[in-house]
Amino acid sequence: MATTTHTVTNQPPPLVGYDVFTADRALNEAVERHLPLELLDEARQELSKLGTTAGSAQAQEWGFLANENPPKLRTHDRYGHRIDHVDFHPAWHRLLGHAVTNGLTNAWGRPGGHVRRAAGFLVWTQTEAGHGCPLSMTHAAVPALRTDPALAALWEPKLTSQIYEGEELRPPADKSGVLFGMGMTEKQGGSDVRANTTSATPLEADGEYVLTGHKWFCSAPMSDAFLVLAQAPGGLTCFLVPRVLEDGDRNVFRIQRLKDKLGNRSNASSEVEFDGTWARRVGEEGRGVRTIIEMVAATRLDCVVGSAALMRQAVAQAVHHAAYRGAFGGVLIEKPLMRNVLADMALESEAATALAMRLAAAYDTDSEAERAFLRLAVPAAKYWVTKRCTPVTAEALECLGGNGYVEESGMPRLLRESPLNSIWEGSGNVQALDVLRALQREPLALNAFLEEVGRARGADHRLDAAIKDLLAELADLDGIEARARRLVERMALVLQGSLLVRWAPPAVADAFCASRLGGDWGTAFGTLPHTLDLAGIVERSRAVV
Repeated sequence: MATTTHTVTNQPPPLVGYDVFTADRALNEAVERHLPLELLDEARQELSKLGTTAGSAQAQEWGFLANENPPKLRTHDRYGHRIDHVDFHPAWHRLLGHAVTNGLTNAWGRPGGHVRRAAGFLVWTQTEAGHGCPLSMTHAAVPALRTDPALAALWEPKLTSQIYEGEELRPPADKSGVLFGMGMTEKQGGSDVRANTTSATPLEADGEYVLTGHKWFCSAPMSDAFLVLAQAPGGLTCFLVPRVLEDGDRNVFRIQRLKDKLGNRSNASSEVEFDGTWARRVGEEGRGVRTIIEMVAATRLDCVVGSAALMRQAVAQAVHHAAYRGAFGGVLIEKPLMRNVLADMALESEAATALAMRLAAAYDTDSEAERAFLRLAVPAAKYWVTKRCTPVTAEALECLGGNGYVEESGMPRLLRESPLNSIWEGSGNVQALDVLRALQREPLALNAFLEEVGRARGADHRLDAAIKDLLAELADLDGIEARARRLVERMALVLQGSLLVRWAPPAVADAFCASRLGGDWGTAFGTLPHTLDLAGIVERSRAVV
Protein backbone atom coordinates (compact mmCIF):
# COMPACT_ATOMS: atom_id res chain seq x y z
CA MET A 1 0.00 0.00 0.00
CA ALA A 2 1.37 3.39 -0.97
CA THR A 3 2.29 5.67 1.92
CA THR A 4 1.33 9.34 2.08
CA THR A 5 3.24 10.23 5.25
CA HIS A 6 6.39 11.36 3.52
CA THR A 7 5.12 13.84 0.94
CA VAL A 8 7.63 16.69 0.72
CA THR A 9 6.08 20.15 0.66
CA ASN A 10 7.13 23.70 1.45
CA GLN A 11 10.81 23.05 0.71
CA PRO A 12 12.69 25.46 -1.58
CA PRO A 13 14.42 24.09 -4.67
CA PRO A 14 18.24 23.98 -4.50
CA LEU A 15 20.03 27.13 -5.59
CA VAL A 16 21.67 25.52 -8.59
CA GLY A 17 21.85 25.96 -12.35
CA TYR A 18 22.45 29.71 -12.38
CA ASP A 19 25.20 32.15 -13.33
CA VAL A 20 26.87 33.20 -10.07
CA PHE A 21 28.42 36.27 -11.70
CA THR A 22 25.42 37.60 -13.60
CA ALA A 23 23.16 37.05 -10.59
CA ASP A 24 25.39 39.30 -8.44
CA ARG A 25 24.37 42.86 -9.31
CA ALA A 26 26.83 44.52 -6.96
CA LEU A 27 29.74 42.59 -8.48
CA ASN A 28 28.56 43.26 -12.04
CA GLU A 29 28.42 46.97 -11.38
CA ALA A 30 31.87 46.96 -9.76
CA VAL A 31 33.41 45.26 -12.80
CA GLU A 32 31.70 47.77 -15.08
CA ARG A 33 32.96 50.84 -13.23
CA HIS A 34 36.53 49.60 -12.66
CA LEU A 35 37.36 48.15 -16.08
CA PRO A 36 38.09 50.20 -19.21
CA LEU A 37 35.26 50.05 -21.73
CA GLU A 38 37.38 48.20 -24.28
CA LEU A 39 37.90 45.29 -21.85
CA LEU A 40 34.36 45.08 -20.54
CA ASP A 41 32.68 42.77 -23.04
CA GLU A 42 35.48 40.22 -22.98
CA ALA A 43 35.63 40.28 -19.16
CA ARG A 44 31.87 39.85 -18.82
CA GLN A 45 31.92 36.87 -21.13
CA GLU A 46 34.78 35.26 -19.19
CA LEU A 47 33.13 35.89 -15.84
CA SER A 48 29.71 34.74 -16.98
CA LYS A 49 31.21 31.50 -18.28
CA LEU A 50 32.98 30.98 -14.95
CA GLY A 51 29.82 31.95 -13.07
CA THR A 52 27.73 29.44 -14.99
CA THR A 53 30.13 26.66 -14.05
CA ALA A 54 30.25 27.87 -10.43
CA GLY A 55 26.47 27.69 -10.22
CA SER A 56 26.23 24.26 -11.81
CA ALA A 57 25.32 21.08 -9.96
CA GLN A 58 28.62 19.55 -11.03
CA ALA A 59 30.81 22.27 -9.49
CA GLN A 60 28.76 22.26 -6.31
CA GLU A 61 29.28 18.50 -6.10
CA TRP A 62 33.03 19.01 -6.50
CA GLY A 63 32.94 21.32 -3.49
CA PHE A 64 31.10 18.78 -1.33
CA LEU A 65 33.39 15.92 -2.38
CA ALA A 66 36.59 17.89 -1.78
CA ASN A 67 35.48 18.59 1.79
CA GLU A 68 34.06 15.15 2.51
CA ASN A 69 37.34 13.58 1.33
CA PRO A 70 40.11 15.72 2.85
CA PRO A 71 43.75 15.28 1.81
CA LYS A 72 45.83 12.42 3.22
CA LEU A 73 49.52 12.46 4.04
CA ARG A 74 51.82 9.63 2.95
CA THR A 75 55.23 10.17 4.51
CA HIS A 76 56.75 6.90 3.18
CA ASP A 77 56.16 4.49 0.33
CA ARG A 78 55.62 0.76 0.83
CA TYR A 79 59.36 0.11 0.95
CA GLY A 80 60.09 2.72 3.60
CA HIS A 81 61.42 5.45 1.34
CA ARG A 82 60.54 8.98 2.47
CA ILE A 83 58.17 10.52 -0.13
CA ASP A 84 56.30 13.28 1.76
CA HIS A 85 53.31 13.13 -0.53
CA VAL A 86 49.78 14.44 0.00
CA ASP A 87 46.91 12.79 -1.85
CA PHE A 88 43.96 14.95 -2.83
CA HIS A 89 40.55 13.83 -3.99
CA PRO A 90 39.95 14.23 -7.77
CA ALA A 91 37.34 16.90 -6.99
CA TRP A 92 40.10 19.10 -5.54
CA HIS A 93 42.03 18.90 -8.78
CA ARG A 94 38.94 19.69 -10.83
CA LEU A 95 38.29 22.80 -8.75
CA LEU A 96 41.90 23.94 -8.76
CA GLY A 97 42.43 23.11 -12.43
CA HIS A 98 39.31 25.01 -13.48
CA ALA A 99 40.46 28.02 -11.47
CA VAL A 100 43.94 28.06 -13.00
CA THR A 101 42.69 27.64 -16.57
CA ASN A 102 40.32 30.55 -15.97
CA GLY A 103 43.13 32.91 -15.03
CA LEU A 104 42.80 33.05 -11.25
CA THR A 105 46.59 33.03 -10.89
CA ASN A 106 47.11 35.52 -13.72
CA ALA A 107 46.56 39.15 -12.70
CA TRP A 108 49.90 40.87 -13.08
CA GLY A 109 50.48 40.64 -16.80
CA ARG A 110 47.20 41.57 -18.51
CA PRO A 111 45.18 44.81 -18.70
CA GLY A 112 42.64 45.08 -15.92
CA GLY A 113 44.07 41.86 -14.57
CA HIS A 114 43.47 42.49 -10.89
CA VAL A 115 39.83 43.51 -11.28
CA ARG A 116 39.16 40.56 -13.58
CA ARG A 117 40.93 38.11 -11.29
CA ALA A 118 39.31 39.46 -8.10
CA ALA A 119 35.86 39.18 -9.67
CA GLY A 120 36.63 35.63 -10.80
CA PHE A 121 38.04 34.73 -7.39
CA LEU A 122 34.89 36.08 -5.73
CA VAL A 123 32.70 34.03 -8.07
CA TRP A 124 34.65 30.76 -7.98
CA THR A 125 35.30 30.79 -4.21
CA GLN A 126 31.55 30.33 -3.77
CA THR A 127 31.89 26.76 -5.04
CA GLU A 128 34.51 25.82 -2.42
CA ALA A 129 36.89 28.04 -0.50
CA GLY A 130 39.72 25.69 0.51
CA HIS A 131 41.42 25.50 -2.87
CA GLY A 132 41.68 29.29 -2.90
CA CYS A 133 44.80 29.04 -0.72
CA PRO A 134 47.24 27.82 -3.42
CA LEU A 135 45.55 30.11 -5.96
CA SER A 136 46.13 33.09 -3.71
CA MET A 137 49.74 32.29 -2.87
CA THR A 138 50.65 31.54 -6.47
CA HIS A 139 49.16 34.85 -7.57
CA ALA A 140 50.80 36.75 -4.71
CA ALA A 141 54.30 35.33 -5.18
CA VAL A 142 54.86 37.42 -8.31
CA PRO A 143 55.67 40.80 -6.69
CA ALA A 144 58.04 39.18 -4.19
CA LEU A 145 59.96 37.40 -6.96
CA ARG A 146 60.20 40.63 -8.95
CA THR A 147 62.73 41.88 -6.39
CA ASP A 148 65.09 39.46 -8.16
CA PRO A 149 64.76 39.93 -11.95
CA ALA A 150 66.52 36.65 -12.74
CA LEU A 151 64.16 34.66 -10.54
CA ALA A 152 61.15 36.53 -11.88
CA ALA A 153 62.16 35.78 -15.47
CA LEU A 154 62.38 32.09 -14.63
CA TRP A 155 59.27 31.66 -12.52
CA GLU A 156 56.72 34.35 -13.42
CA PRO A 157 55.65 32.87 -16.78
CA LYS A 158 54.91 29.57 -15.02
CA LEU A 159 53.15 31.23 -12.08
CA THR A 160 50.82 33.17 -14.35
CA SER A 161 50.31 30.28 -16.76
CA GLN A 162 46.76 29.06 -17.30
CA ILE A 163 47.94 25.45 -17.52
CA TYR A 164 47.28 23.21 -14.53
CA GLU A 165 49.61 20.24 -14.20
CA GLY A 166 48.22 18.62 -11.07
CA GLU A 167 50.22 17.44 -8.07
CA GLU A 168 52.99 15.54 -9.84
CA LEU A 169 56.35 16.79 -8.61
CA ARG A 170 58.81 17.36 -11.45
CA PRO A 171 61.66 19.80 -12.08
CA PRO A 172 60.17 23.27 -12.69
CA ALA A 173 61.86 23.46 -16.09
CA ASP A 174 59.72 20.49 -17.21
CA LYS A 175 56.41 22.10 -16.25
CA SER A 176 54.33 24.68 -18.12
CA GLY A 177 52.53 25.87 -14.99
CA VAL A 178 53.45 25.83 -11.31
CA LEU A 179 51.89 26.57 -7.94
CA PHE A 180 53.55 28.36 -5.03
CA GLY A 181 53.13 28.19 -1.28
CA MET A 182 54.47 30.21 1.62
CA GLY A 183 56.06 29.36 4.96
CA MET A 184 56.50 32.12 7.51
CA THR A 185 54.81 30.99 10.74
CA GLU A 186 56.78 29.12 13.39
CA LYS A 187 55.38 27.72 16.61
CA GLN A 188 57.41 29.93 18.92
CA GLY A 189 56.60 33.16 17.09
CA GLY A 190 53.28 32.99 15.27
CA SER A 191 52.62 36.39 13.70
CA ASP A 192 55.90 37.70 15.16
CA VAL A 193 57.96 36.40 12.26
CA ARG A 194 61.09 38.21 13.45
CA ALA A 195 61.19 35.60 16.22
CA ASN A 196 61.72 32.87 13.60
CA THR A 197 64.54 30.46 14.36
CA THR A 198 64.87 28.59 11.05
CA SER A 199 68.50 29.11 10.03
CA ALA A 200 69.99 29.71 6.58
CA THR A 201 73.63 28.77 6.01
CA PRO A 202 75.31 30.16 2.85
CA LEU A 203 76.81 27.80 0.30
CA GLU A 204 79.73 28.62 -1.99
CA ALA A 205 77.52 29.55 -4.93
CA ASP A 206 76.17 33.10 -4.72
CA GLY A 207 72.61 33.25 -3.43
CA GLU A 208 72.43 29.56 -2.47
CA TYR A 209 71.82 28.39 1.10
CA VAL A 210 70.73 25.37 3.12
CA LEU A 211 67.90 25.76 5.62
CA THR A 212 67.37 24.03 8.97
CA GLY A 213 64.18 24.52 10.95
CA HIS A 214 60.47 23.91 11.41
CA LYS A 215 57.48 25.73 9.90
CA TRP A 216 54.32 25.47 11.99
CA PHE A 217 51.93 26.30 9.13
CA CYS A 218 52.71 25.60 5.50
CA SER A 219 49.63 25.30 3.32
CA ALA A 220 49.34 23.45 0.03
CA PRO A 221 52.52 21.38 0.58
CA MET A 222 52.27 19.77 -2.87
CA SER A 223 53.06 23.11 -4.50
CA ASP A 224 56.13 23.34 -6.71
CA ALA A 225 57.96 25.93 -4.62
CA PHE A 226 57.61 28.03 -1.49
CA LEU A 227 58.67 31.44 -0.29
CA VAL A 228 59.91 31.14 3.29
CA LEU A 229 61.63 33.29 5.89
CA ALA A 230 64.82 32.18 7.66
CA GLN A 231 67.65 33.73 9.67
CA ALA A 232 70.71 34.27 7.46
CA PRO A 233 73.98 35.74 8.75
CA GLY A 234 72.68 39.18 7.78
CA GLY A 235 69.31 38.75 9.47
CA LEU A 236 65.83 37.58 8.53
CA THR A 237 65.79 36.84 4.80
CA CYS A 238 63.37 35.57 2.16
CA PHE A 239 64.16 32.33 0.31
CA LEU A 240 62.71 30.29 -2.52
CA VAL A 241 62.48 26.57 -1.67
CA PRO A 242 61.61 24.23 -4.57
CA ARG A 243 60.14 20.79 -3.91
CA VAL A 244 62.20 19.32 -6.78
CA LEU A 245 65.73 20.44 -7.64
CA GLU A 246 66.95 21.14 -11.18
CA ASP A 247 68.59 17.72 -11.46
CA GLY A 248 65.30 15.99 -10.62
CA ASP A 249 66.17 15.06 -7.03
CA ARG A 250 63.65 15.80 -4.30
CA ASN A 251 64.57 18.67 -2.02
CA VAL A 252 64.47 17.92 1.72
CA PHE A 253 60.92 18.91 2.59
CA ARG A 254 59.62 16.70 5.38
CA ILE A 255 55.90 16.95 5.97
CA GLN A 256 55.44 16.01 9.62
CA ARG A 257 51.66 16.15 9.78
CA LEU A 258 48.55 17.77 8.34
CA LYS A 259 46.53 20.09 10.55
CA ASP A 260 43.08 18.98 11.70
CA LYS A 261 41.25 22.29 11.19
CA LEU A 262 37.88 23.83 11.98
CA GLY A 263 37.18 24.53 8.33
CA ASN A 264 39.16 24.81 5.10
CA ARG A 265 39.23 21.04 5.25
CA SER A 266 39.81 20.39 1.55
CA ASN A 267 43.13 22.21 1.77
CA ALA A 268 46.22 20.58 3.27
CA SER A 269 47.82 22.76 5.92
CA SER A 270 50.98 21.13 7.16
CA GLU A 271 53.96 21.28 9.46
CA VAL A 272 57.24 20.89 7.60
CA GLU A 273 60.85 20.33 8.56
CA PHE A 274 63.87 21.69 6.74
CA ASP A 275 67.09 19.76 7.33
CA GLY A 276 69.81 20.71 4.87
CA THR A 277 67.12 21.99 2.49
CA TRP A 278 68.43 23.82 -0.56
CA ALA A 279 67.14 27.37 -1.00
CA ARG A 280 67.74 30.37 -3.24
CA ARG A 281 67.86 33.81 -1.65
CA VAL A 282 65.20 36.30 -2.80
CA GLY A 283 66.25 39.89 -2.23
CA GLU A 284 68.95 40.99 0.17
CA GLU A 285 69.95 39.40 3.45
CA GLY A 286 68.22 40.97 6.41
CA ARG A 287 65.37 42.35 4.29
CA GLY A 288 63.13 39.31 4.31
CA VAL A 289 60.01 41.05 5.60
CA ARG A 290 60.38 43.89 3.13
CA THR A 291 60.85 41.38 0.30
CA ILE A 292 57.84 39.25 1.15
CA ILE A 293 55.55 42.10 2.25
CA GLU A 294 54.06 42.60 -1.21
CA MET A 295 53.13 38.92 -1.26
CA VAL A 296 51.51 39.36 2.14
CA ALA A 297 49.59 42.43 0.95
CA ALA A 298 48.26 40.58 -2.09
CA THR A 299 47.15 37.61 0.01
CA ARG A 300 45.49 39.99 2.48
CA LEU A 301 43.46 41.41 -0.39
CA ASP A 302 42.43 37.86 -1.23
CA CYS A 303 41.28 37.46 2.38
CA VAL A 304 38.94 40.42 1.77
CA VAL A 305 37.74 39.02 -1.56
CA GLY A 306 37.34 35.53 -0.12
CA SER A 307 35.27 36.80 2.81
CA ALA A 308 33.13 38.84 0.43
CA ALA A 309 32.54 35.63 -1.55
CA LEU A 310 31.48 33.67 1.53
CA MET A 311 29.11 36.44 2.59
CA ARG A 312 27.63 36.69 -0.88
CA GLN A 313 26.96 32.96 -1.05
CA ALA A 314 25.48 32.93 2.47
CA VAL A 315 23.15 35.83 1.69
CA ALA A 316 22.18 34.35 -1.69
CA GLN A 317 21.23 31.08 0.01
CA ALA A 318 19.24 32.84 2.73
CA VAL A 319 17.30 35.05 0.30
CA HIS A 320 16.65 32.09 -1.99
CA HIS A 321 15.30 30.04 0.89
CA ALA A 322 13.09 32.88 2.08
CA ALA A 323 11.71 33.44 -1.42
CA TYR A 324 10.23 29.91 -1.47
CA ARG A 325 9.63 28.96 2.15
CA GLY A 326 6.14 29.58 3.50
CA ALA A 327 5.50 30.27 7.19
CA PHE A 328 2.81 31.94 9.28
CA GLY A 329 0.48 32.47 6.37
CA GLY A 330 2.86 33.77 3.73
CA VAL A 331 6.27 33.54 2.04
CA LEU A 332 9.14 34.40 4.38
CA ILE A 333 10.67 37.00 2.10
CA GLU A 334 7.47 39.07 2.38
CA LYS A 335 7.45 39.08 6.18
CA PRO A 336 8.61 42.50 7.46
CA LEU A 337 10.95 41.13 10.13
CA MET A 338 12.59 38.54 7.88
CA ARG A 339 12.92 41.19 5.19
CA ASN A 340 14.77 43.38 7.69
CA VAL A 341 17.20 40.57 8.51
CA LEU A 342 17.85 39.77 4.85
CA ALA A 343 18.33 43.42 3.92
CA ASP A 344 20.75 43.95 6.81
CA MET A 345 22.92 41.03 5.70
CA ALA A 346 22.70 42.15 2.06
CA LEU A 347 24.11 45.56 3.05
CA GLU A 348 27.10 43.88 4.68
CA SER A 349 27.68 41.72 1.63
CA GLU A 350 27.43 44.56 -0.88
CA ALA A 351 29.70 46.82 1.16
CA ALA A 352 32.31 44.04 1.29
CA THR A 353 32.12 43.48 -2.46
CA ALA A 354 32.38 47.19 -3.26
CA LEU A 355 35.45 47.57 -1.05
CA ALA A 356 37.18 44.43 -2.31
CA MET A 357 36.77 45.47 -5.93
CA ARG A 358 37.94 49.03 -5.24
CA LEU A 359 41.16 47.63 -3.78
CA ALA A 360 41.66 45.39 -6.81
CA ALA A 361 41.21 48.40 -9.08
CA ALA A 362 43.91 50.26 -7.16
CA TYR A 363 46.35 47.45 -7.98
CA ASP A 364 45.55 47.85 -11.67
CA THR A 365 46.06 51.62 -11.59
CA ASP A 366 49.46 51.28 -9.88
CA SER A 367 50.08 55.00 -9.35
CA GLU A 368 51.92 56.43 -6.36
CA ALA A 369 48.64 57.71 -4.94
CA GLU A 370 46.93 54.33 -5.31
CA ARG A 371 49.87 52.51 -3.74
CA ALA A 372 49.67 54.90 -0.79
CA PHE A 373 45.91 54.31 -0.55
CA LEU A 374 46.42 50.53 -0.50
CA ARG A 375 48.94 50.83 2.33
CA LEU A 376 46.13 51.87 4.68
CA ALA A 377 43.07 50.49 2.95
CA VAL A 378 44.21 46.86 2.65
CA PRO A 379 44.87 46.20 6.37
CA ALA A 380 41.77 48.22 7.35
CA ALA A 381 39.61 46.23 4.93
CA LYS A 382 41.25 42.96 5.93
CA TYR A 383 40.51 43.72 9.57
CA TRP A 384 36.86 44.67 9.12
CA VAL A 385 35.50 42.63 6.22
CA THR A 386 36.93 39.35 7.46
CA LYS A 387 35.50 39.98 10.93
CA ARG A 388 32.01 40.61 9.51
CA CYS A 389 32.05 37.30 7.67
CA THR A 390 31.26 35.05 10.63
CA PRO A 391 28.20 36.94 11.95
CA VAL A 392 26.79 37.19 8.43
CA THR A 393 27.16 33.48 7.69
CA ALA A 394 25.79 32.53 11.11
CA GLU A 395 22.73 34.72 10.61
CA ALA A 396 22.21 33.39 7.09
CA LEU A 397 22.35 29.84 8.43
CA GLU A 398 19.69 30.75 10.99
CA CYS A 399 17.44 32.03 8.20
CA LEU A 400 17.23 28.42 6.98
CA GLY A 401 16.39 27.23 10.49
CA GLY A 402 17.10 23.58 11.20
CA ASN A 403 17.56 22.98 7.47
CA GLY A 404 20.58 25.29 7.58
CA TYR A 405 22.12 23.39 10.49
CA VAL A 406 22.22 20.21 8.42
CA GLU A 407 25.47 19.53 6.59
CA GLU A 408 23.74 18.83 3.27
CA SER A 409 22.59 22.47 3.06
CA GLY A 410 26.19 23.65 2.66
CA MET A 411 25.68 26.35 5.29
CA PRO A 412 27.76 24.63 8.03
CA ARG A 413 30.70 24.51 5.63
CA LEU A 414 30.35 28.26 5.01
CA LEU A 415 30.20 28.90 8.76
CA ARG A 416 33.28 26.76 9.50
CA GLU A 417 35.19 28.58 6.78
CA SER A 418 34.12 32.07 7.88
CA PRO A 419 36.76 32.76 10.61
CA LEU A 420 39.70 31.69 8.46
CA ASN A 421 40.40 34.91 6.58
CA SER A 422 40.41 36.90 9.81
CA ILE A 423 43.23 34.68 11.12
CA TRP A 424 45.23 34.01 7.95
CA GLU A 425 47.95 36.55 7.02
CA GLY A 426 47.73 38.31 10.37
CA SER A 427 44.79 38.36 12.76
CA GLY A 428 42.81 41.42 13.83
CA ASN A 429 45.36 42.98 16.15
CA VAL A 430 48.13 42.57 13.56
CA GLN A 431 46.04 44.43 10.98
CA ALA A 432 45.13 47.20 13.40
CA LEU A 433 48.75 47.71 14.40
CA ASP A 434 49.76 47.70 10.74
CA VAL A 435 47.33 50.57 10.15
CA LEU A 436 48.92 52.48 13.03
CA ARG A 437 52.40 51.96 11.57
CA ALA A 438 51.26 53.29 8.21
CA LEU A 439 49.67 56.32 9.87
CA GLN A 440 52.87 57.07 11.79
CA ARG A 441 55.41 56.41 9.03
CA GLU A 442 53.66 57.15 5.75
CA PRO A 443 51.78 60.47 5.70
CA LEU A 444 50.99 60.01 2.00
CA ALA A 445 48.89 56.98 2.92
CA LEU A 446 46.57 59.00 5.15
CA ASN A 447 46.31 61.73 2.54
CA ALA A 448 45.34 59.20 -0.12
CA PHE A 449 42.78 57.55 2.19
CA LEU A 450 41.16 60.85 3.14
CA GLU A 451 41.09 61.94 -0.48
CA GLU A 452 39.24 58.72 -1.37
CA VAL A 453 36.56 59.04 1.31
CA GLY A 454 36.32 62.77 0.64
CA ARG A 455 35.06 62.14 -2.88
CA ALA A 456 31.62 61.49 -1.40
CA ARG A 457 31.59 64.48 0.92
CA GLY A 458 28.39 66.48 0.86
CA ALA A 459 26.30 63.60 -0.52
CA ASP A 460 25.07 62.26 2.83
CA HIS A 461 25.02 64.12 6.16
CA ARG A 462 25.67 60.92 8.16
CA LEU A 463 28.78 60.16 6.13
CA ASP A 464 29.98 63.75 6.54
CA ALA A 465 29.55 63.48 10.31
CA ALA A 466 31.39 60.15 10.38
CA ILE A 467 34.31 61.63 8.44
CA LYS A 468 34.46 64.51 10.89
CA ASP A 469 34.47 62.12 13.86
CA LEU A 470 37.18 60.03 12.19
CA LEU A 471 39.39 63.09 11.75
CA ALA A 472 38.98 63.84 15.46
CA GLU A 473 40.01 60.25 16.29
CA LEU A 474 43.05 60.54 14.05
CA ALA A 475 44.09 63.80 15.70
CA ASP A 476 44.07 62.26 19.19
CA LEU A 477 47.11 60.04 19.74
CA ASP A 478 46.44 59.43 23.45
CA GLY A 479 46.14 55.68 24.05
CA ILE A 480 46.19 55.07 20.31
CA GLU A 481 47.26 51.41 20.49
CA ALA A 482 44.45 50.45 22.85
CA ARG A 483 42.02 52.32 20.57
CA ALA A 484 43.41 50.81 17.37
CA ARG A 485 40.54 48.43 16.68
CA ARG A 486 37.96 51.15 17.19
CA LEU A 487 39.87 53.46 14.86
CA VAL A 488 40.35 50.88 12.12
CA GLU A 489 36.69 49.86 12.29
CA ARG A 490 35.65 53.48 11.78
CA MET A 491 38.08 53.86 8.89
CA ALA A 492 36.69 50.78 7.14
CA LEU A 493 33.06 51.81 7.68
CA VAL A 494 33.67 55.34 6.43
CA LEU A 495 35.44 53.97 3.36
CA GLN A 496 32.60 51.53 2.66
CA GLY A 497 30.06 54.30 3.17
CA SER A 498 31.89 56.56 0.75
CA LEU A 499 31.97 53.86 -1.92
CA LEU A 500 28.27 53.02 -1.53
CA VAL A 501 27.17 56.67 -1.54
CA ARG A 502 29.03 57.19 -4.80
CA TRP A 503 28.13 53.97 -6.58
CA ALA A 504 25.32 51.95 -4.98
CA PRO A 505 21.58 52.50 -5.50
CA PRO A 506 20.15 55.18 -3.14
CA ALA A 507 18.28 52.56 -1.08
CA VAL A 508 21.51 50.69 -0.31
CA ALA A 509 23.57 53.81 0.46
CA ASP A 510 20.80 55.29 2.61
CA ALA A 511 20.41 52.13 4.66
CA PHE A 512 24.17 51.71 5.14
CA CYS A 513 24.69 55.29 6.25
CA ALA A 514 21.64 55.24 8.55
CA SER A 515 22.74 52.07 10.30
CA ARG A 516 26.53 51.76 10.14
CA LEU A 517 27.38 55.47 10.26
CA GLY A 518 24.29 57.17 11.69
CA GLY A 519 23.84 54.81 14.62
CA ASP A 520 20.20 53.91 13.84
CA TRP A 521 20.93 50.22 14.30
CA GLY A 522 20.89 47.54 16.98
CA THR A 523 23.50 44.97 17.89
CA ALA A 524 22.06 42.14 15.77
CA PHE A 525 21.02 41.82 12.14
CA GLY A 526 17.42 42.74 11.44
CA THR A 527 17.48 46.02 13.35
CA LEU A 528 17.47 48.46 10.43
CA PRO A 529 15.06 51.42 10.51
CA HIS A 530 11.71 50.12 9.22
CA THR A 531 11.20 53.20 7.04
CA LEU A 532 13.97 52.20 4.62
CA ASP A 533 13.41 50.50 1.25
CA LEU A 534 14.12 47.05 2.64
CA ALA A 535 12.25 45.20 -0.10
CA GLY A 536 14.39 46.86 -2.78
CA ILE A 537 17.61 45.94 -0.99
CA VAL A 538 16.55 42.32 -0.63
CA GLU A 539 15.43 42.01 -4.24
CA ARG A 540 18.76 43.43 -5.42
CA SER A 541 20.60 40.69 -3.52
CA ARG A 542 18.49 37.83 -4.82
CA ALA A 543 20.09 35.25 -7.11
CA VAL A 544 17.33 34.35 -9.54
CA VAL A 545 17.62 30.89 -11.08
